Amino acid sequence: AGEVSCPRTQWLRLTKRGLKSCDKYRKGIIDGSACSSMCDKETLYLGKCFSAKPNSQVYSGNWGDLQGVIKCQMEDTPHYELGGEMEPRKEAAAFNKPTKGTSVEKFREMIINHLKAKVGDQANLADLATQVLSIADANKDGHISLPEARSTWALLQLNEFLLALVLQDREHTPKLLGFCGDLYMMEKVPYTPLYGISLPWIIEMWIPAGLRRSMDQWFTPSWPHKAKISIGLLELVEDIFHGTFGSFFMCDVSTTIFGYNDRHDFKVMDARYIIPEATFQERIRQQRCDVDEDCLYGTDCLTSCDLTKHKCTPEVTRPNLAKACDRLKDYILRGAPSDVSEELEKQLYACIALKGSAEQMEIEHSLILNNMKTLLWKKISHTKDS
Repeated sequence: AGEVSCPRTQWLRLTKRGLKSCDKYRKGIIDGSACSSMCDKETLYLGKCFSAKPNSQVYSGNWGDLQGVIKCQMEDTPHYELGGEMEPRKEAAAFNKPTKGTSVEKFREMIINHLKAKVGDQANLADLATQVLSIADANKDGHISLPEARSTWALLQLNEFLLALVLQDREHTPKLLGFCGDLYMMEKVPYTPLYGISLPWIIEMWIPAGLRRSMDQWFTPSWPHKAKISIGLLELVEDIFHGTFGSFFMCDVSTTIFGYNDRHDFKVMDARYIIPEATFQERIRQQRCDVDEDCLYGTDCLTSCDLTKHKCTPEVTRPNLAKACDRLKDYILRGAPSDVSEELEKQLYACIALKGSAEQMEIEHSLILNNMKTLLWKKISHTKDS
């Protein structure tokens, strides 16, 4: 995400959303690990603006000595508008659950039922609920207050927060640093996007597509570093396919939502469009359609239209792996050592050609994924870059 034209530095408490959050905090409606710093001590403030979209605001932020990214979702967005989100938000109606008098056990039950609706009836939902309750106890006093519970419940509605929970033991998602209500701060990812350069639209118009793709690779890291980053993306695909808490679909695989850190560990910058398979399938079935294109969510999750019912079918036409390989092709082939480039290209095109859901071709999917990871690791494992 690049910087856009909005104030470069301003106190978070002076923003409309910051004021509303602090007002709710002082009234005892919400609480969280970042509330006191934001509203009382004024040690948490925002800097560069990364997104000026009305429904999703993203800023760089400072919290004492910590640097991160501050995010908040602002208003309703329709389920299936192209570029919309599958998690409509009502700012005015947020923070009314759980209700006063709800016990911790009842709250745990609410969490488990919500997770079940999101990711399906997975075996380890109780463990995930325990993680949620641990985060809810923001001040670590061994008790969960009603304001803490309401803040956590609001966060739990967001795909990005859910994915960060599911993958918290992995290195692919930035760590949650703190929150206040449903405004939250994530660990900063220093290098974004994954690749590509931004040009004024008037110049874009005159550049041939082939040259444009080549220009996007001009300022990328050395090939061994690119190999390590690529392995990270492949590992993410592996983690969210039949993972501990079910499968997730990657519905936006654009380079702007990915990045990496100083150690060249791959990171997801924006996980709003990585959504649970169960949630996606339940909602896409309700979508009316006349052509297949009506069944597109985000930029990369397409199903087909059942013309007898004029409803979208639940099965995506391309698995996550095919979309990831498509995004990696130019990136990892450019500068590839001669002794691996031919085999790597062959594997990439086999990967891109994958069709249907991963469940339908599980063995082939796993074979291609493992072959690519092995090929890349074998080439860089003996170097300091690994």
